[in-house]
Amino acid sequence: MRIDAYNQIATLYNAPKQSKINNSAQTTSARDQVQISRAGRDYHIAKKAVAAASDIREDKVTELKAGIKSGNYNVDTGDFASILLSNYYSAEQ
Repeated sequence: MRIDAYNQIATLYNAPKQSKINNSAQTTSARDQVQISRAGRDYHIAKKAVAAASDIREDKVTELKAGIKSGNYNVDTGDFASILLSNYYSAEQ
């Protein structure tokens, strides 16, 4: 039996433990800092601009309303059906 190995292990278990309070006192003196990259700032500005923009394009709406009111607005049923089917199949996947 190796007694010296036992003595080394025993000294490890009996070693004085450092207090967690002392460690936390050392870390509270520094402040956390955040640095946002240029790409992050640009993304934030773009996101704000998109949120501020209207979802409805008023120029297109007035153009379509005028076309419907005058009777000049015609829809190609083949194009309409193909768009509906492509939207339906893309929504399934």
